[in-house]
Amino acid sequence: MKKRSALWWALLIAFIVVPILEIYVIIQIGQVIGPWWTILLLVADSIIGAWLMKREGRNAWGALREALQLGRMPAKELADGALILIGGTLMLTPGFLSDVVALFLILPVTRPVARLMLTSVIARKLTIVYQATQTGTQADVTPTASHDVVQGEVVDD
Repeated sequence: MKKRSALWWALLIAFIVVPILEIYVIIQIGQVIGPWWTILLLVADSIIGAWLMKREGRNAWGALREALQLGRMPAKELADGALILIGGTLMLTPGFLSDVVALFLILPVTRPVARLMLTSVIARKLTIVYQATQTGTQADVTPTASHDVVQGEVVDD
């Protein structure tokens, strides 16, 4: 029941509160610089965001390929790719508040902070799932873990 309530609040914020705030900020900026300059700024913002997403996405893709070629786990590169994708989507939507969040996710200067936040959220979720499987409870764990033991031998080539 608690999880449903959190989801409800997240959806309320995402689909009602954020658009209202975006519209408010757009109106305030429009009153200061004028409506045509505001529209031009929003269009330019989207163009710059698309360019930035393409550039950083290309860099992230190159880093992912390099990590895979070296045979190491590309956790950082995958997180960067996800952050760039989310940030790019936010950049393409009209609004100034979403653009600030998008820049935080896309820019290489601030992306490590966003990656750290993403990593901590994922680690917290994985810890909850791991603890639930260790105690044998099924507390909000969608795929239940099997406790079957498979006998085997590790062969190192």
